[in-house]
Amino acid sequence: MQYLYLLLNIGSFIIPFLYSFEKRMRFIEQWKAVWLSLSITAAIFIVWDIIFTRIGVWGFNPAYYLPILILSLPIEEWLFFLLIPYASLFIHYSMNYFFPKLLLNEKFTKGLTISLITTLTLVVIFNYDKAYTGVNYSLLIAILTIGLFKHLSTLRRFYISFVLILIPFFLVNGVLTGSFIEDQVVWYNNEENLGIRLFTIPIEDIGYAFNLMFINLILIAFFRKSLNLPELRVKQ
Repeated sequence: MQYLYLLLNIGSFIIPFLYSFEKRMRFIEQWKAVWLSLSITAAIFIVWDIIFTRIGVWGFNPAYYLPILILSLPIEEWLFFLLIPYASLFIHYSMNYFFPKLLLNEKFTKGLTISLITTLTLVVIFNYDKAYTGVNYSLLIAILTIGLFKHLSTLRRFYISFVLILIPFFLVNGVLTGSFIEDQVVWYNNEENLGIRLFTIPIEDIGYAFNLMFINLILIAFFRKSLNLPELRVKQ
């Protein structure tokens, strides 16, 4: 089914997109910051994607995407870095809107972040020869460190919303990695990762999703301030 990857992208995006115009939350008011952030983050991850595709860390099954390639990547993969993060950001900001007081304790957040940094550092040290594990977790260590010292308040909220984001993540990424379908849309070279799968999903993908989302949140905060955008609404 050549349209499968495209349908996953559009299906994940369409409902958050439509609700962006909802009168109470008015997520549309943040679009300048959101789309600037998405564009920059997508550019970073696409370069990474192109390199890893060319060296065989992962690849794509032509049975599930349209025969339109840009720099060796299916057009659906380019859309992925815009549409899927948009949907995830909408979940995060919806959580902020409906549950503005829902955030982790500051001390707990610091402890959790330091524990993750320590654990991931050990994983990278003992798996430096695995490209996906090493690059992905090294970036995650850097992102968590920045969050710990510069964006702790964002981390206190994002850890919670990320758990919710993981629900559609497991559904979409599960299909992409072979759950519920005959073959994989995206295949992974297990020599370049830990070989640990959650259902069909490489465990590194969770860190990859965290990196993708948190970089966007940092950039959105920067652009909101630079563009003097209105404060994000919360439910009254």
